[in-house]
Amino acid sequence: MALSSIMDTGKLALGAAQTAISVTSQNIANVDTEGYSRRTVNFAEAYTINTAGGTVGTGVWAENIQRSYSQYIENQYYDQATLRDRWENLYTNLSNTQSLFNEAAGYGLSNTLQSFFTAWDDLTQATDSASSRNTVLTNSQTLISTLKGISTDLTTQAQEADRAIEQQVSEVNDILKQVAALNKQISSTSADTSSLQDSRSALVRSLSSYLDINYIDNSDGSLTLTTQAGQTLVAGSDYFDISYDGPQATSALTASSTFDGQVYFGGSDTQEYTLQVVQAGDVSSGAGAALLRVSVDGGKTWLTDKNGNELHYAARTEDTAANVGELSIWFGSDSDSNASPSGTLAVGDKFTITPMKALYWNENTSTKENITPFTTASGTQDTSRLTGGTLSALCSYKNDYIGAYQEKLDSIANSLAWEVNRVHSQGTGLTNLSEVNGTYSAKHDNMALGSNSAGLTYGSRLTPGSAFMYIYNTSTGLQVKGGALDFSSNASGLNFNPATDSLEDVCSAVNNTFGSYLTATIVNHKLTISAKDGYSFNMGTDTTGLYAALGLNTYFTGSTASNLGVNMSITTNTDRLCAGHVDAAGEANAGDSTTASSISDLLTKKVSITSLRGGTVSQTISGYYSGLVSKVGADTSQANYKYKYTEALASDLDDQQQAVSGVNLDEEMTNLIKYQHAYTAAAKLITTADEMFQTVLALKS
Repeated sequence: MALSSIMDTGKLALGAAQTAISVTSQNIANVDTEGYSRRTVNFAEAYTINTAGGTVGTGVWAENIQRSYSQYIENQYYDQATLRDRWENLYTNLSNTQSLFNEAAGYGLSNTLQSFFTAWDDLTQATDSASSRNTVLTNSQTLISTLKGISTDLTTQAQEADRAIEQQVSEVNDILKQVAALNKQISSTSADTSSLQDSRSALVRSLSSYLDINYIDNSDGSLTLTTQAGQTLVAGSDYFDISYDGPQATSALTASSTFDGQVYFGGSDTQEYTLQVVQAGDVSSGAGAALLRVSVDGGKTWLTDKNGNELHYAARTEDTAANVGELSIWFGSDSDSNASPSGTLAVGDKFTITPMKALYWNENTSTKENITPFTTASGTQDTSRLTGGTLSALCSYKNDYIGAYQEKLDSIANSLAWEVNRVHSQGTGLTNLSEVNGTYSAKHDNMALGSNSAGLTYGSRLTPGSAFMYIYNTSTGLQVKGGALDFSSNASGLNFNPATDSLEDVCSAVNNTFGSYLTATIVNHKLTISAKDGYSFNMGTDTTGLYAALGLNTYFTGSTASNLGVNMSITTNTDRLCAGHVDAAGEANAGDSTTASSISDLLTKKVSITSLRGGTVSQTISGYYSGLVSKVGADTSQANYKYKYTEALASDLDDQQQAVSGVNLDEEMTNLIKYQHAYTAAAKLITTADEMFQTVLALKS
């Protein structure tokens, strides 16, 4: 009995030592394997036997193999790594964007703006010089080309970010699927799952690089993953994918609302629009229409006019849609965007428009939640959305950074066109006009031009006042009539009023005032004015901005960095370039340089520049652009600083994890020698027991 017991004890010890050597060998072999966690064998005393002389042990066995890993440290690592990867991605992309605004070589937008206004200043010295006029046109084209080049490059970078987001969404969903499958394997097996857990941990680490996550251990060995905001990504063997979907809108109606329809929109933008009803009513073109206010920072602040008054927009049908920022917004029935919806909108009803592709968490096939990163006006991130990882970075880069830069660039082009056109439209060229064709159109000929539903690009810039014109006899060159357009036949009275006067009213005012000499017509929602035989005309002082807003006698066409151009009537006939003006006596002084001088003065003159994100500021155009360049540089520097800071924290936590789970070759070699000696000793024990057994057998024989 005793000899067999010694033999069994030796056998168990031999097996335990062999297991320990095998585990140690596995550690040594995987010393350079990324994601491998060191294993150790936990030994336990084998069962005991009660004898007359007392309890006798039967040896040792390898109770279990333990994976060395600190989930506590790893969770902290996730938090820092996801921020590190966000800021690293942002820094890389912003560095590329910063190069678009490089002014060091002297060929940037700042230089071309300077050259543009300088050309107008040079024109004041010789207003009839063909060379000076061509220089103005050449420098204008260079300025336009520079604006378009930056705008195109920004658009290209945004498109590249789009493609990267789509690719990463696919990769994230693949990871979620794999984690769920490993959860199922780990929770359903009784064997050692260290290798499976290592694979799962590597996947979770990879996932934290894409988005911010929260890790929850389950009692069965599986885990639950959520975003930091709480959306479940993996729960046991189930996973919930994310998607990158196109523009859409949602509603949140109050209990008192009877509205039975949807909000619709046209156009695109890189920021969300929040609409809130502030005056109850229906959807119509009449006085009973509900009024809404609009926010682009989730309802923290609301859009205002240049005087700081909150802007309100009427709830209209598609035909009279309100223009808000880059969008046209209207309301229709659930099934037909063209049909008038029923019911009444109540105060507090809210609508959210997402006019760009966005990230969504899909709870099921019919329910999804917008998780696209969202930055408020104060610069803080909405914690109910994604806040970390490369997906967050790419979305923020495309929407919050590229979108904001593009908006500012468009604001520069918009203000440049308006301010130059405002002056030029009141000027005179080397010859009088026989015809002017408007370059800006209204959506509705019979709607007040100042209405946001009229569709006139510069409608919001119009003010009440007078717009003068002067008529000349082409044979004698003498003025035959001059004065302000007479709107007395309209409800607005003698002068123009953008709140009541439409394009049709302007057309009528021209014909009623100067109909004996001119003919005004509306063609494709644009105004055209033609002189009758024997007459010519010039535009005069315009306190309303009407001529500039309609594109009459203007220098620029378009209103954004991508569509800005020079009026074709000027490029085909430089005599139409206005340097002079009509004096108080009604005489056309083409050579007095008043207009050219006023345009050149815009280089240092503060003007109103408006953007949705930044509101209205009073600044020089060149100063506003310098602010944009500084903003890009500051954003890039901030991203670099935050990347380096979070990278240091993540690296330290990774080192701590490696100290726990990493393989130390010196330690493993020591263990190998120890277990080898244990194995040898166990073998010696068996040999000794065998010799004792042979001695006993010899005694019997």
